[in-house]
Amino acid sequence: MDQTYGRHGGWAARWRRVAAVPHVPMAVGVLLALLALAESIAHARGASPAYSFGYVVSAPVGETIPHDGSAPPPGNTGTALYLVVSGLLGLATTLPVAFLWGQPAAAAAIVSATSLLSLTAFQTLTVAGVAAQLVAGYRFGRAGSQAPAVLLAVPFPVLALAGTAVGETRVLTLLLASLAPAAALTGIARRARIEALENTAARQVVADTLLEHTARGERARIARELHDVVAHHISMVAVQAETARLAVPGMPVAGAERLSAIGDTARAALTEMRRLLGVLREDAGAGAGDWRPQPGLRLPELNELLDASRDASGTGTRLILSGPPVTLDPGIELAAYRIIQEALTNARRHAPGAAVDVELHYGGDTLRLLVRDNGPGPRAAAPAGGHGLSGMRERAAAVGGELRTGPATGGGFLVEAHLPGKGETAG
Repeated sequence: MDQTYGRHGGWAARWRRVAAVPHVPMAVGVLLALLALAESIAHARGASPAYSFGYVVSAPVGETIPHDGSAPPPGNTGTALYLVVSGLLGLATTLPVAFLWGQPAAAAAIVSATSLLSLTAFQTLTVAGVAAQLVAGYRFGRAGSQAPAVLLAVPFPVLALAGTAVGETRVLTLLLASLAPAAALTGIARRARIEALENTAARQVVADTLLEHTARGERARIARELHDVVAHHISMVAVQAETARLAVPGMPVAGAERLSAIGDTARAALTEMRRLLGVLREDAGAGAGDWRPQPGLRLPELNELLDASRDASGTGTRLILSGPPVTLDPGIELAAYRIIQEALTNARRHAPGAAVDVELHYGGDTLRLLVRDNGPGPRAAAPAGGHGLSGMRERAAAVGGELRTGPATGGGFLVEAHLPGKGETAG
């Protein structure tokens, strides 16, 4: 069964490729027209035009000639007229096939109208005309409107039920009555199947795109959280190990070596984490993840963060508040908390021993956040390959704010962020 289906699918694919060639429809229409013309000439030579046109010629003695097609033509004039009329009808029922691919509605209407005219008015139709009608019905059903395609095929069953055709014409009429609606419905079914496949493919593309965007956003969120939380704590481990080794006089050599090893291990862990973050950020972009988990700008949380930084660096860290504190959107508070956290980590890393001021200015619709240290001179705020500055900018931009960094007036380094500050006054 699979082999049969495979052969059928292969033939169908080959036929579609052939039909897609620009000049094939024109060639098919011309070929059918030539066949219809040849068939009309053959009919003109072998049958009485009077009978072929659907009426009976009177005999010289007043008797009618039996309608069996065996009577000779009445003369050269009748034969010539029959040949002209049947030839024109044969061309009219077949040649429009050449224009089916460009104008399916008009071509199908012309083929159907001339076929009906040929059957009803002249009681004649060629086999090539039947083939053209079937092709036109299928193509119109495939490329045009469904209802008109079916309506163009309805007159043929009606004509067959009327029983006005005789002889070979009756056979062709019955053939059209059964096959013309089937051809139109087959074209409609084919079109519906193609549209269903295209819709399925489009839905799959949309689903894949949504999945990819979700994955990118999740990777960006994970990368940011790893950098802001885990890297922050590992950095504190390295700083505390180095501070303990230098701050404790008379420490045994083994102890100093252990603390040095702890610092080296922490720094190696930071390096490996940066490599991991590079993989996660490779195509994550700036996806919108859910950046509203835990910490915010509540005083206990800020004091805990500053105390941890103060303990790690052994220097002064102050919190300065200006204006009445307000409760902000959780996403904005989280962004501000992470910016402060990253700025403190950078200050410990690049300006060890420098005092740091963290300022929060509440006012109007903007929260102004400043983290300033008094370290020596201009410097880079993040090592080569790090994501500290980009992470802070991404967090500020994600909540509709902006961030700038650079040397502070009078020395040191400044991180300044302006975030949306609408909220309710904290009780």
